[in-house]
Amino acid sequence: MKITKIMGLLAGAALLTTTAVGSVHARDQIQIVGSSTVFPFSTSVAEQFGQKTSFKTPVVESTGSGGGMKLFCSGVGAGSPDITNASRRIKEKEFKLCADNGVTPVEVKIGFDGIVLANAKNGPELSITREQIFKALAKEVPGSDGKMIANPYKTWADVDPSLPNIKIEVLGPPPTSGTRDAFVEIAMEGGAKKIETLAALRKADKNAFKKIAHAIREDGAYVEAGENDNLIIQKLEANSNAFGIFGFSFLDQNADKVRGATVNGVEPEFENIAAGDYQISRSLFFYVKKEHVGVIPGIEEFVAEFTNEDTWGEDGYLADKGLIPLPDDEREAVAESAQAMAPMSF
Repeated sequence: MKITKIMGLLAGAALLTTTAVGSVHARDQIQIVGSSTVFPFSTSVAEQFGQKTSFKTPVVESTGSGGGMKLFCSGVGAGSPDITNASRRIKEKEFKLCADNGVTPVEVKIGFDGIVLANAKNGPELSITREQIFKALAKEVPGSDGKMIANPYKTWADVDPSLPNIKIEVLGPPPTSGTRDAFVEIAMEGGAKKIETLAALRKADKNAFKKIAHAIREDGAYVEAGENDNLIIQKLEANSNAFGIFGFSFLDQNADKVRGATVNGVEPEFENIAAGDYQISRSLFFYVKKEHVGVIPGIEEFVAEFTNEDTWGEDGYLADKGLIPLPDDEREAVAESAQAMAPMSF
C-alpha cells in the first residue's frame, strides 16, 4: 500500500510539472507589464516588432513598476508575464521574491527620463527648488524651533513668497509607482538635505531622516491620481492652478497642453536631462524572465529590436518619444549583455 501511495504521489507531481511546462508552451504572444513611464516606449517597440517580424505584437499593460514587479516575480508559466518595465531599478526584496519563485531576471537599462512638476499652459509659471518641493509636499516639516510639525503650508506662497499665491494641489502617482519612488528619493530627499536640522538628523540617524524625507502629506494637498499619466494631463487642463508629477516623455508629448516647472534654475528639456543638469532625473529599465526565453516565441528578437540603434540610439524612434539615450559606450555594453541574456546579480 505504501509503495502504491508513493507511486501515486510521484505520478501526480509529474503531471503537475508537465502541466506547468505545457502551459508556458500554450502561449505564443509576449506579455509585458510594469511602469506607466516606460509604457509608451515599450508600446512603440511592440508595434514595430509586430510589423517587422512574423511574431505577434506583444501585449503591453501599464500596471506601475511595483505592480509589474509583483506579477513578474510571482513565478514561471503562462500565467505570469515575460517582461516587466520599471522606472527604477529592481529592489532587493523584489529580487529575492523572484529568486524564491524560480525567476531569473535579465536587466536591461534603456535610458534616462526626467520627472517633472507640470501645469496647464494657461496656469501660473513655477520656478522652484527641491527644498521648496519638500516643504510643499512633506507630511511633516521643521517648525520654528526645529522640531517636526504637521505641514502647515496651504499655498505655494506660504512655502516661499516668491512662489504663486495659490493653493497647493499636486496630482501624483501612488506608492506602487516607480515615478513616486524616484520622486521622493531624488526631489523630496534631495530637498530635505538642504534644510539644516534635517541634514544634521541625516548624519545622526539615516533611517529617521529617510522616514521624514519620503513621507508625503495626506491632507489633500497631494492627490494620488493613479498610474494613468494621460488622465493627469486631462485634469491639469481642467484645473489651471493644479500641478502634476509625471515623466518628461509625457511633458514632451503634450507640450501644447502643459509646461514643466523650472527646478533649481534648470528647465526640464531633453538636452538638460541628457547633460545631467536637470536634477530630478532617473534611469529606466525593463526585466526579462530568463526561464521564458526560448519557450515563449520572440523574446530574444524583441530584446534585439529594443536594443537596436535605430530604436534606442540618439537618432532612434524612441528619442522622438522623449527617451533620453544612454551614452554610446554604455548603450553598447547593455545591448551586448541583454542580447546574451546575461542574468543579473544584485
